[in-house]
Amino acid sequence: MLKPFYTEGIVEAGCDEAGRGCLAGPVYAAAVILTGHERWKVLDDSKKLPVSKRNLLRREIETHAPAFAVASADVEEIDRHNILRASIMAMHRALAKLQPAPDAILVDGNRFISYAEIPHQCIVGGDGLFYSIAAASVLAKTYRDEHMVRLAKEYPGYGWENNKGYPTRAHREAIIKLGVTPCHRRSFRLNGRQMEINFDSERRRKMKKDHL
Repeated sequence: MLKPFYTEGIVEAGCDEAGRGCLAGPVYAAAVILTGHERWKVLDDSKKLPVSKRNLLRREIETHAPAFAVASADVEEIDRHNILRASIMAMHRALAKLQPAPDAILVDGNRFISYAEIPHQCIVGGDGLFYSIAAASVLAKTYRDEHMVRLAKEYPGYGWENNKGYPTRAHREAIIKLGVTPCHRRSFRLNGRQMEINFDSERRRKMKKDHL
């Protein structure tokens, strides 16, 4: 079961992002303040939850959390600054929208840049340890997935409605066939020899698994 707080007696905001490992689309981040932790025992790392449960939890968070905010950094910012810095920029934007401002920030992962002189704590695997970070992971994931489904209608053929921009084999093959879009991250390895190596690695892993 997840924990309700890192430090008792203060207002903590959990922060998480979604989309760092994608080849296309913005990176999203959320910041969430929770109270009444009995309600949130169903929360968990969004990656462990089915889509239907994530969407239900999103509605619960939006209805009952004292404060939440979602923000993003676009592809141009990712390419200009790098994905880590863009992820932190998105977190800062979400935190800037929180009312009230928290006394402390809990961040999923091991890297962060201080925001507004508010104390922060980086926690590896925090989305599976603390309610507020798990709630942030659910919002960041669902908002980003929703955005990628919209983009899939503008740029059909890449399967973003299913892969959400992650580097699946089908997505990489679509890039080879159709080329890149304005939504692709040019600073990432999208095609060429590196992709062929990735395909070979996938085939070797599958062959090994089939023979186990």
